[in-house]
Amino acid sequence: MNVAIYSRKLNKQTAHHYTDLLKILKDFGWNPVIEHELNEQLIKKVGITESFDTFNSRHDLKTGIDLALSIGGDGTFIKTVSYIRDSGVPILGINTGRLGFLANISTDQLQETMDLVKEKKYEYQKRSLLKVETESGLFGEDNIALNEVSLHKKDTASMITVHASLDDKYLNSYWADGLIVGTPTGSTAYNLSCGGPIVTPGCQIHLLTPIAPHNLNVRPVVVPDHLPIKLSVEGRERKYLISIDGESLNISQGEEVKVSKAEFMINVVKFQDNNFLDTIRNKMLWGIDKRN
Repeated sequence: MNVAIYSRKLNKQTAHHYTDLLKILKDFGWNPVIEHELNEQLIKKVGITESFDTFNSRHDLKTGIDLALSIGGDGTFIKTVSYIRDSGVPILGINTGRLGFLANISTDQLQETMDLVKEKKYEYQKRSLLKVETESGLFGEDNIALNEVSLHKKDTASMITVHASLDDKYLNSYWADGLIVGTPTGSTAYNLSCGGPIVTPGCQIHLLTPIAPHNLNVRPVVVPDHLPIKLSVEGRERKYLISIDGESLNISQGEEVKVSKAEFMINVVKFQDNNFLDTIRNKMLWGIDKRN
């Protein structure tokens, strides 16, 4: 079994988690395939001497990988998705940070979790993604978002106007700091910070959530995910920002952005005693009253 491993950063506090994981995989007789930069960090900072297979891009993981492990937080998980893309490889998120909705497996559960994977006591939870198309092809092949696409103001304190249409029918012109188009997965990300609703995975919807709208009667809208959304920005400046899962580029005033559901979904590894509702309740401290 070939297991791809990705992590953004390795430090003294988390180094032992990687050595523990590599030992577990060795005991199982599984083959680790480590992202190139992570492999370099393991050599320099941890002192591993064993030679492992490595990967540099998503093209290296098209075939031959059975499982992908993301070690870090939700940002690391999102980057792992960019490597996996439409290959169908299931992804398991191991959390070495604080708050993780996607990477929600604690490092304390590492051995137990990998034992469950070996015994195939898990299921796949499918997550939808967004595809972003612009007139100038801004993002090229990296035009897939797991959480959200957002349009923002850039070099001004003035609000902008984001014109939005749904299935080629005019929806609204948002006078705000920007607009978020989010997936159910992204409902607990930027959307949540801007007052949007939490959506359980599997719902076939997209969210349109304004960022600090000036008109207080403008509220987030839930729409079917099979309907394409078109956006354009108007304001005092010539350039604005368009972000895909936090990766931002400049976009010109008036340039049309088309947001639609991606043709493929990703498979997230889930266990019977670790579901979305438990994650939400525990991460957001629902039901906890400090007065008691």
